[in-house]
Amino acid sequence: MTECTGEPIPHSPVLGAATTDVVIVNWNAGDLLRRCVESVRDHQAEHVGKVVIVDNGSVDGSDRLEVAGVPLEIVRTGTNLGFGAACNIGAERGQAPYILFLNPDAALLPETLSTAIGFMEQPENATVGVCGIKLIEDDGTVQRHCAHFPTPGMFLAAASGLTALLPSRVTTLHATDFDHLSSRPVDHVIGAFYLIRRDLFEQLCGFDERFFVYLEDLDLSARVHAAGYSIYYLAEAVGMHRGGGTSDQVKPQRLAYVLESRIAYAFKHFGGASAAAVAAATLFGEPVPRLARAAAHRSANEARDTLHGFALLWRRTAKRMLRRASAPGKPAA
Repeated sequence: MTECTGEPIPHSPVLGAATTDVVIVNWNAGDLLRRCVESVRDHQAEHVGKVVIVDNGSVDGSDRLEVAGVPLEIVRTGTNLGFGAACNIGAERGQAPYILFLNPDAALLPETLSTAIGFMEQPENATVGVCGIKLIEDDGTVQRHCAHFPTPGMFLAAASGLTALLPSRVTTLHATDFDHLSSRPVDHVIGAFYLIRRDLFEQLCGFDERFFVYLEDLDLSARVHAAGYSIYYLAEAVGMHRGGGTSDQVKPQRLAYVLESRIAYAFKHFGGASAAAVAAATLFGEPVPRLARAAAHRSANEARDTLHGFALLWRRTAKRMLRRASAPGKPAA
């Protein structure tokens, strides 16, 4: 992303009735990506100024996607820059007053976008900064995807295994107590469908690229609230979401990135002592309950993926600490 001043960037008026630019980050999404883009064309094209696919070094041919009838632009980064960084690149390519960050494993249905935009355009909703929608799976199951802002206790419970062991007694990050059948203000909506006002996105300097993947959307939601805007879950607008998506291909890497982002979030939003406790519990305590769970499942694959994931996490953490220690003007950590 270009240098951010924290102020909205002047844009030329968007021609016609288009109100939204759609940004999709692709990494080997295959046919899911085509389904996603075709859903924009088939259901919501009149509301869309541009569909920008930022391809993070795919090798499955999906970066050569062609879909007729869509104002499509594909940006090929040549490498995996991470989700937040790719979203920022895609956002810069448009100028519509709203940006929809849409996962390639999601798809729009008739009236999905028009309902969400109509809600945001109502004068009484001028301080709603982000809108999420009801997401359903192919079999019609409603996904419970909204989230609470995490506390140190939530992260420590997850690291210790208490969240998995006592799910009904421990407050979790995901708002599983909410059936997602009715509309309401929430702390956070999933980044699979994340509709945000462009001027607010630019004021907040977009996604924090220090989060390679996972929790970058939660971090942005926290900054949306801090800026005086709210986030709304709109059950009247409905879309499809497969869930898991391309991250199913790389389970050890996914585990490493999830935990790395947890630590990054803790150091950004919690006090030093709490963040250090979360980091220590995640790096050194969490492998034990995860391996115990794999043993209980009698799953050698789960155990192997866990060990591989933590090896990646430890290696990435060590490299980061070495970079900080060798940075000019900074004492060794």
